Amino acid sequence: MSTETVTIEKLGAQGDGIASSAGGPVYVPFSLPGETVAIARVKSQGTIMSITTPSPDRQEPPCRHFGPDGLNGTCGGCTLQHMADAPYRAFKRQLVIDALKSKGLTPEVGAIVPARPGERRRVVFAARKTEKDMLVGFNQAESHHIVAIEECPISSAGIIARLPAIRAIAASLATSAEPFRIAVLETLSGLDISVDDVKKLSDPQRRKAIETALSLRGIARVSLNGEILVEPSKPMVEFGGVQVSPPPGGFTQATKPAEEAMAELVMAHAGKAKRIADLFAGSGTFSLRLARIGRVHAVEAEAKALAALDHAARNTQGLKPVTVEKRDLFRRPLMTQEFKPYDAVVFDPPRAGAEFQCQELARSAVKKIVAVSCNPLTLARDLAILVEGGYRITQVTPIDQFLWTSHVEVVATLEK
Repeated sequence: MSTETVTIEKLGAQGDGIASSAGGPVYVPFSLPGETVAIARVKSQGTIMSITTPSPDRQEPPCRHFGPDGLNGTCGGCTLQHMADAPYRAFKRQLVIDALKSKGLTPEVGAIVPARPGERRRVVFAARKTEKDMLVGFNQAESHHIVAIEECPISSAGIIARLPAIRAIAASLATSAEPFRIAVLETLSGLDISVDDVKKLSDPQRRKAIETALSLRGIARVSLNGEILVEPSKPMVEFGGVQVSPPPGGFTQATKPAEEAMAELVMAHAGKAKRIADLFAGSGTFSLRLARIGRVHAVEAEAKALAALDHAARNTQGLKPVTVEKRDLFRRPLMTQEFKPYDAVVFDPPRAGAEFQCQELARSAVKKIVAVSCNPLTLARDLAILVEGGYRITQVTPIDQFLWTSHVEVVATLEK
């Protein structure tokens, strides 16, 4: 380890400051462009010891778990709390511009739809039982050390108010000192708690966990490794006025405002389409809204998510027909000729994107496409495929769903 003083030139894609040195770039978390900082350096990684020249864009972090000095955050949940709002949003928008440019695409990128504190309804905690305590929090960056949290400005008040209940459920399920995951979703009927990576429970442990959950207020469901342990009330979320009960640990957008912003863009572009294909449909975030304007064919690989979508569609009045298809679109994308019936296609894949699916879609005659993505790099690759196939990008909107991190959602619309 060596100690040296460096000047931060720019932020990297992960939000770390980057400084130049004789041996190549040095990555310095919690620094900002223009700052002169003294660092302890190991290879290409620097840890701030002190700041000689702070940036005017530096702000006081709003959360005590971010680090006592706002320099080397203890909690690994957020990475950019030390950056003022305007430059932070500009940085995230620029990530999208740079990703598109890397594939030769230069469409106009709109202003970012901002995220605000207290909006996160889906949070994944790390947990571990110690001799004295039950730790529930987030892993420190680049570490297995769990920082137990008492507050979390990004998370909804409903989740933070029930941290003691989440801890009690975690304690009733912990069978060893091994760490495990707790996914918490705030639903209309209470918290949906999905625990993974815990070994099989004995019958007495199972009974104790069920009794614990039933004794607590505001808990809708507790599941373990995908199996429902107890469900005092069915967890319900709403997609554009349609109520859906997602499967345990099932995917939902992390914040309601971001979901609404995405859905608004999807609906506006679909316009008056009579037949719509929704690919990677999940539990129906977009499908069930789109069914108010046209017939929808929803394609999804996860059987439980698809069943939730299907059940909601069948039990909601006023929707156009919704058909569902269980299909792994990575292994078996819809072929070009299968797109013939559709006026519009929406796709919202995981981080890996939809490369093979876009190759087929690019050869189709579908008039309108909406691409939704949580990864600007794979989105840029997919859009380049579609543009080469004769599509024109009409709008690109970045959406900040993961506040104070380097993750950014994007909705892009295209026309043939």
